[in-house]
Amino acid sequence: MKNIKKRIEEKPSRTAAWTCTCRALSSLESDPRYQSGDTVALKLLPKFLLFAFRAGFCRKLFQALFIPGGMYEYVIARTKYFDSVIESAIAGGFDQILIFGAGYDSRGVRFLSGREAVELYELDAPDTQNAKINQFQIRNVRIPPNVILIPIDFNRESLGDKLAEAGFRKGKRSLYMLEGLIMYLDREAVDLTFQLMDEYSAAGSEIVFDYVCSSVIQKENTLYGEKRIYNTVKGANEEWRFGIERGQAEAFLNPYHFNVLEDLDSGDLEERYFKGAQQKRRGRLNATHCIAHAKK
Repeated sequence: MKNIKKRIEEKPSRTAAWTCTCRALSSLESDPRYQSGDTVALKLLPKFLLFAFRAGFCRKLFQALFIPGGMYEYVIARTKYFDSVIESAIAGGFDQILIFGAGYDSRGVRFLSGREAVELYELDAPDTQNAKINQFQIRNVRIPPNVILIPIDFNRESLGDKLAEAGFRKGKRSLYMLEGLIMYLDREAVDLTFQLMDEYSAAGSEIVFDYVCSSVIQKENTLYGEKRIYNTVKGANEEWRFGIERGQAEAFLNPYHFNVLEDLDSGDLEERYFKGAQQKRRGRLNATHCIAHAKK
């Protein structure tokens, strides 16, 4: 695998903190279409930001200055979509859930408290994971005992070895969640990750992930919001490396024996989450990302 030094190998991920901030902002919205449902994210904000963000004009100013066009809406839609998938998996009696690159994700707290029948494993870079643990402790956010945190460098360490050490089991009906992850990996790391999910999965297992369109990696700059978000992640030294051609998740997943249930682009997500009265949409999503949900 490529030996490229990235910020997340030495410090907590900026993009993970940025995603958490977007979710926190959405908790303060009055329009239900703009509420992601992640109430824990709000607890993680510094007090001065929480005070400032309670004023609507401060939220709008922050979004204009620091959030590339359509990415706020995209994060809200993605959070809602992934939440719906994990809720269905828990209700459906899945044995285990694995979240790759969890960042400051709070689904273990929001969905597993009092539900010991399912185990949730979180994988992330050590510095980012330690920052999350520290913030949760400071804010008195209790992580349930059936949430197992696993530090890993996806580009250098063996995923199989790390999972075996943590007790993740083969042959179980599992849900794999890769939110805001695979675009940061090199092609070999992506392939090994999906091979492992194929190897570990029982029939009925599911994957949900988002991906960046290949044209963005190739810097074609043809999509809404593309240039600014690409430069933002590059400026954070967390540059995107991997993309899939838009609408081609089925072809990508075929070698790993998963069948696509949905492959949604920005237009599909706008239609589902931001359509308002009189069939009008409120909120335009950044067009660089798509979301795929698949089953074995």
